[in-house]
Amino acid sequence: MKSIRSSGTIVRGMLAVGTLCIATSLAAAAQVDTTKSVEHGASTRSVKVERGEIVYVSGNNVVVKAEDGTMRDFNNVPDSVTVTVDGKPLNVHQLKPGMKVERQTITTTTPKTITTVQTVSGKVWHVNPPLSVTLTMDNGENQTFKIPSGQKFTVDGKQTDAFGLKKGMKISAQKIVEVPETVVAQEIKRTGTAPPPPPAPKQDEPILIAVYVPVPAPAPAPAAEPAPAALPKTGTDLPLIGLLGALLCAASLISMAVRKARA
Repeated sequence: MKSIRSSGTIVRGMLAVGTLCIATSLAAAAQVDTTKSVEHGASTRSVKVERGEIVYVSGNNVVVKAEDGTMRDFNNVPDSVTVTVDGKPLNVHQLKPGMKVERQTITTTTPKTITTVQTVSGKVWHVNPPLSVTLTMDNGENQTFKIPSGQKFTVDGKQTDAFGLKKGMKISAQKIVEVPETVVAQEIKRTGTAPPPPPAPKQDEPILIAVYVPVPAPAPAPAAEPAPAALPKTGTDLPLIGLLGALLCAASLISMAVRKARA
């Protein structure tokens, strides 16, 4: 991509008379001979590097996370734009999330000067000092030229202005225009690296293999024993009372026998 900026224009005009040597000869039918030359100056070069990681790709749209953490959207990326990954150019449809990308913008600035030289020769046919002069060209035609302000002429080795020109003088005229310009050219290089593959398992470590082992169903809980049935209400307390009475009688007899034995 190139952009040209004009930084100024220098115009130099000169009309010479008589024995002036002209570097460029005129053809018989020519009226104005124009030559151009370009002089280049020293170029300056600057490089801007931008890095990031692709986080999203959809169609021709790409989202890149820059080094400073900001997200940059690149919409409608042309298919002709490629990123060189491992020596292979990849277009937008071949990019993958996780790729590291880098863009280098190389800007070259070159100053130059374009010099345009216009040369005319002829015989003075009419002069209107200090505005214009009409020359009879080598082909016999008359042509009128404007005289630059402050222009000086050389006549027989002497300096004079437009008022010193006379009809019939053989003269040569030369106009030099210098235009300085600055040419700015940019070159963009896009490179990237694919995300690393997942690490392979080490040889001395066992590889875990999932095996399905059925779990037995829990044994059913034992059934609760039924509560004992209630005793019938047909029994009475008389046998118990009789047993207690017999025990008391036996105790009384034993106590009497012991007292008699002591007596």
